Amino acid sequence: MTGFAADVNAADRQGSLAIVLRIMIDDVLDLRVFVRVVATGSLSAAARDLGLSLAVVSKRLAALEHRLGLVLLRRTTRSQSLTVEGRAFHERCVRILAEVQDAEAYIAGSQGTVTGVLSITAPRVFGREYAAPLVAEFQAAHPALSVRLLCSDEIVDLIDGGIDVAFRFGSLLDSSLTARHIAPDYRVLCAAPAYIARAGQPTQPSHLRDHACIIYGPRPAAHWLFQRAGKPIAQEVRASFIVNDGATALALALAGAGIHFKSIWEVGDHLRAGRLVRVMTEFAAPTAPLHAVFPHGRQLAPRVRQFVDFAVERLRATWPSVDAPPSKRRRKLA
Repeated sequence: MTGFAADVNAADRQGSLAIVLRIMIDDVLDLRVFVRVVATGSLSAAARDLGLSLAVVSKRLAALEHRLGLVLLRRTTRSQSLTVEGRAFHERCVRILAEVQDAEAYIAGSQGTVTGVLSITAPRVFGREYAAPLVAEFQAAHPALSVRLLCSDEIVDLIDGGIDVAFRFGSLLDSSLTARHIAPDYRVLCAAPAYIARAGQPTQPSHLRDHACIIYGPRPAAHWLFQRAGKPIAQEVRASFIVNDGATALALALAGAGIHFKSIWEVGDHLRAGRLVRVMTEFAAPTAPLHAVFPHGRQLAPRVRQFVDFAVERLRATWPSVDAPPSKRRRKLA
């Protein structure tokens, strides 16, 4: 085919391709709207995040549900929740959008470009002491990136919350997630020098019954667990303070209120600075390794992949091994 007819045919093909691309882009926007509605918790918050009107967000979500023939979200004036079908669809949408971003980066010839919004969650104290400096340095190296940092002592659902990366202590239980081991962790007993000067230095677990103890957690334990020579020791303690916030528990310890039993990651800097001192150093505590956790998928968006690599390297280099139990000292992190 040559001449005018060929030109018309080529124009038709280009026009058809443009229409298909517009449809695909429109579908992707619907998916992005849905994912942001889930992540932000409301249509109005998603509209603000996306720079769209509330009417447009509502219309696109309704059109998506109509096209699928499914109810994805149950909405009331006060709350929203994913249906069973909505949860399954949302998990796939997150993966699809990550792959779309990778595809866009590939076409643009910038596979390593870090753009978009990076959503991270971390425990409160760890978030303030470690995650915040990390994301500040990472964003400074990638100014086109926006970072959403959620610090909470509650376990956040990564899929429902639209979270890219979570810093978590302990074993990975959710098979839909992937974990990168960062470093070991151990809990230490510590107190302010002023408290030790006032109340004395305990040397045995049984001595804790005569000391003011700061207990943290939604269901505070009446016993603290230790290990010595490989044997477990459960010691009943007297709860002078019971709090539901890790930062508050740490603040009480720094104020000299009592003895605190906390992760070395959260008290390491205070131990090095002398604001806290360790007690009963020969008694180790059960460990809960630190991981970077992210949704499982065949590919990760460049922002997620690069941030996880960056965070693992930085955190391993700053592992707070000062005052570690003898079995943990000089341990090389793999």
